[in-house]
Amino acid sequence: MADTFDDECDYLFKAILIGDSAVGKSNLLSRFSRDQFRLDSKPTIGVEFAYRNIKIGDKIIKVQIWDTAGQERFRAITSSYYRGARGALLVYDITRRRTFDNLAKWLKEIKELGGSDIVILLIGNKTDLVQAREVTEEEGHRLAEKEGLCFMETSALENLNVEGAFLQLITRIYEVAKKKNLEAKMNQVQTSTPTAGNTILQVDEVSETKRIGCCSR
Repeated sequence: MADTFDDECDYLFKAILIGDSAVGKSNLLSRFSRDQFRLDSKPTIGVEFAYRNIKIGDKIIKVQIWDTAGQERFRAITSSYYRGARGALLVYDITRRRTFDNLAKWLKEIKELGGSDIVILLIGNKTDLVQAREVTEEEGHRLAEKEGLCFMETSALENLNVEGAFLQLITRIYEVAKKKNLEAKMNQVQTSTPTAGNTILQVDEVSETKRIGCCSR
């Protein structure tokens, strides 16, 4: 896909939802992007995506969120969509321990296919099914601490922590991008040697955000 940028936003980021099939990735996305939940949600085939604009401080951030299929037979298709992703919501189902045990596989895939500075937020979904819980909240916290991840439990059905999870991910992506932009500006200033009567060229922030657009190939 070609580089894209919306003049009405300051940053454009790509994030992905990953995890086993039927952990609730599609409903998390639809709840965040359209405030909808479907009890008859079908398994994702390949990749689906949605946009949403978020304001952080005085900046408008457009986030493009890709919902990837969890079924193994689609992995060859969806693996290419790690390219350009600035963040990932890694989702498991608290009522199915196997989805939690498989997180090691997903983390390995993120490290192999994602960028070195990709932001990862671990999500334990379906807290509304508390009576069927197989994975404790403490186990989620321990894994997140071990892997250096943020962690949150959610319920797409009850709309619990869904907004907060996505906003936390986007905020952390923005902080990483802002830090990289600042470092780039400092490096440019340090490598510039102005002569008498000349001024140092300053990097324009909008043009800088165009270069960090998440959808570049």
